[in-house]
Order: sequence, then C-alpha cells, then structure tokens
Amino acid sequence: MIKQIGDIILDVKNISLGFGGVKALSDISFDVREHEVRAIIGPNGAGKSSMLNCINGIYRPQQGAITFKGKTFSHMDSHQVASMGIGRTFQNLALFKGMSVIDNIMTGRNLRIKCNLFLQALRLGPAQREEEMHREFVEHIIDFLEIQAFRKTPVGQLPYGLQKRVDLGRALAMEPQLLLLDEPMAGMNVEEKQDMCRFVLEVNEEFGTTIVLIEHDMGVVMDISDRVVVLDYGKKIGDGSPDEVRSNEEVVSAYLGTSH
Repeated sequence: MIKQIGDIILDVKNISLGFGGVKALSDISFDVREHEVRAIIGPNGAGKSSMLNCINGIYRPQQGAITFKGKTFSHMDSHQVASMGIGRTFQNLALFKGMSVIDNIMTGRNLRIKCNLFLQALRLGPAQREEEMHREFVEHIIDFLEIQAFRKTPVGQLPYGLQKRVDLGRALAMEPQLLLLDEPMAGMNVEEKQDMCRFVLEVNEEFGTTIVLIEHDMGVVMDISDRVVVLDYGKKIGDGSPDEVRSNEEVVSAYLGTSH
C-alpha cells in the first residue's frame, strides 16, 4: 500500500532562538505534511530539542513564525499547543513514578474532560460516565502498546523500555494530530528499539498521526522517516528524503561520517 502524504500541517518559518549570546537556532525553516514521519537529526547541541520546544510552546523564539493547521503564531504557550492537537514526549521521562500505568496514561485525557471538579470529586452521573468513557479509550491504548500485564503496576517499577511505552501512551491519550517525539528510543536495547519503531509506524499508519521525530540512531531514521531535516550548530544543513540526506556531502561530513 502506497502511503498518502497530505497537505502541510506544520510550517516553521525563519525561527531564530538565542540564550544570552548563544544562538541555539538560526533562521530555521521546514514544513511537515499530514501523515508523514518527519525526522530531525544532528549532532549533540545542534538545536533539535530547542526546535521542538519552540513548536511545543516551551521556548519563545526571537524571530520567525510557526503555522499549524493554517493558523500562524509568533509563539504559542504549551496549553494552547496541546488544545490545538499537538502531543509531545520528552527525552527525559517525566512520568508519575508512584502511579499505575493506567493512571499515568489517564493524565493524558485531562484536556478531554468536560465535567467540572465538583462532579468529578463526587463521581456523580455525568462525571462517572465520562470517566468510564475515558478509561475505555485508555484501555485501547494499553492494548495497542501491549502493556496489558502492567496496567496496575506503578510505573517506577517498570523497566526503562516499558516506561518509554507508557510515555508514548500518555501522549497518544491526547489524540494528537501531530506528535513530537524527542529521542523515543534513547537508552534502549536492540529489541526495545524494534518494538518502539513498530509502534511509531503503527501510530502513523493506523491512527493517521503525523509524527516529528528526533532520533540519533541513523538506521532507525533512514528506515522509518519519509523526510529528514538536518541541523548542525543551530543551522539547517540538509532537508529531503532519507536517500537525499544520506548523499548530502555537508551532512556526511558534519554528522553521518565518511564511513556511511
């Protein structure tokens, strides 16, 4: 089956970001199309996470604009980003270690909850029905990520690879149209990486979720990405298909190495 890539859903234009005298990003522009897996690669310190933080509303760029679903912003706040349909996982896990898997993933449904706190606290009719609906959705994610056996296990007791799945599940619970993944396979062994690759592709194909991915494993990037943008010292040095990026001499010398 040929993958259908849609129109531009995210357009990043001339983003510049600095901290004091240090330039983290310099005039970065690229776009992301609906239903694609778009990778951002580059050496440590290239500005990859800073770029996601600008999209995610954590950082406010000094220059440039971001257009999401046709609406243009000089900056967005994190709550606005989430309510518009952008989900995010982080390089460093920020799960609630003492809470169960299902309760961690349930926190991703917060923006979808309509009943007020009073009704939720008393678990009155509408609130109870709404909670049951949200739990049913979360159970579907748990089944999808194959972590049924750990539903009620405190997250802090799980191996690192499973915690990464829970983190992905919490982001999916938001039902994002665009999902930002910051090194989802960092620290994993080969088998765990294979599983995570499979889940990322299935999220993209079955849910139709557009994905922007930061990843250091070039094998993973070349296998699962539709297009790749390359950053180096806060500047864009490459943009195109995996094959185009692989053959770009500037990218090879800056990041991939001559052996590739």
